[in-house]
Amino acid sequence: MNQKVDDFLEPSVLVEETHYGKGFRIGYAAGLVSGKEDARKLGLNMGFQVSEELGFYQGCLDVWIAVAHINHGAFSDRMKKNLEQMAALVSSYPISNPENEQIQEIMGQIRLKFRIITANLGVKLEHGVQSKSLKQGLEDL
Repeated sequence: MNQKVDDFLEPSVLVEETHYGKGFRIGYAAGLVSGKEDARKLGLNMGFQVSEELGFYQGCLDVWIAVAHINHGAFSDRMKKNLEQMAALVSSYPISNPENEQIQEIMGQIRLKFRIITANLGVKLEHGVQSKSLKQGLEDL
């Protein structure tokens, strides 16, 4: 008698397991697609932010180096050396190799060198911070 009851309930249990397994497979496949899409968007966003920050530092370097070439006495030898070191750090940043294990360390060194240079120049510059006049100018466009 007990065997007949088990046989009667077995198809119900198997249907639940079958649907559960099928749902899991469909959900897993959809998750892979969605996860890859989200990872791609995140990677593009992070890559853009890093490139924007490097561009900011390179732009500052370009201006300071141009000033040093135009007016040879504008910066001390120590400041010129700091500019050269920062230029070397920025150019050594592995843009095309994001899996480089030293990528965070290099960015940290660039940020530190930038803070040293701006402190020595007595200016307060920060990446990602716009002045009020620049914000207004952008809004007017």
